[in-house]
Amino acid sequence: MKNLFFLLLFIPLFAQAQEYVDLLRIGYGQTFNNEFEGTDSSTYVKSFEADLTIPLVLNENHAIITGLSFSRNNLQLFPNDEFTSLYSTAFKIGLASTLDERWSTTVVLLPKIASDYENISADDFYFGGFALLKLQKKENLTYRFGAYASQEAFGIFATPIVGWYYLSENHRFEMDMSLPIVADINYCLGITTVGLDYVGIGRSFNITKESASPLYADLSSLEFSGYLQFNVLRKSVLLRAKLGYSSNNFEMYRQGEEIDLGLSAFSFGDDRTQLNPSLNGGIFLKFEAIYRFHLTKEKEAVDTPAK
Repeated sequence: MKNLFFLLLFIPLFAQAQEYVDLLRIGYGQTFNNEFEGTDSSTYVKSFEADLTIPLVLNENHAIITGLSFSRNNLQLFPNDEFTSLYSTAFKIGLASTLDERWSTTVVLLPKIASDYENISADDFYFGGFALLKLQKKENLTYRFGAYASQEAFGIFATPIVGWYYLSENHRFEMDMSLPIVADINYCLGITTVGLDYVGIGRSFNITKESASPLYADLSSLEFSGYLQFNVLRKSVLLRAKLGYSSNNFEMYRQGEEIDLGLSAFSFGDDRTQLNPSLNGGIFLKFEAIYRFHLTKEKEAVDTPAK
């Protein structure tokens, strides 16, 4: 019961119209075919992601956010080359605060290690983070304003974040938007949910193999997909199958070649020389499993007197 009350303290920090917290998300996917431009060669991209969030409640207005995000992409970076695995491990440390009944903030630092993990060195460490200001406009509507920034092998990347969370009165239609990074629109039919989502990815990976020249991969990808979701264990476990299009492009550059600034979809001062052919996007299939903690159900359980 003590842990239950700790999670109830967690409600005003993260809920604000949103009635749940996703504590664990695991996904595995693969593109069917990605062609190298100007060649007869192609590859495919296998991906695995895991994201864990652990809140540590300090009091009714503040909570520390901890956790870990891990990803692995396996593909050929050059035509007819051997497959290479690119890894990223990011550590979460931040603070969520409730300012009053309408306003709250979330600030999270994201130090990470991103490379092929062959010979890890200080060059594989990067630092990033994001900050959000949230306004609860209505009981079922929250606006978000913020920014994300990260140090990458190609320089500094930053983007503003504008979004909202909306839940219809019948709790069936949901919009969870943090543009231009992620977006999710879905409709619940009971045991199943149908939806559309978008993920914008931008990151880099050092190539550290001793036999290779000092290089890095610059990943830029936009993923658009539709999904069918099965809601089990009282909607605490979500099993999701996604089919969509991904513009995966892993551009290769020599270490030390940087841009002046990456701002959202724009690059300033980019005079780098790309070493591999651009990779065309392709259709992808992905499966996800999500563990979701429902805040309102737990609150009702505490508020209801024992019989």
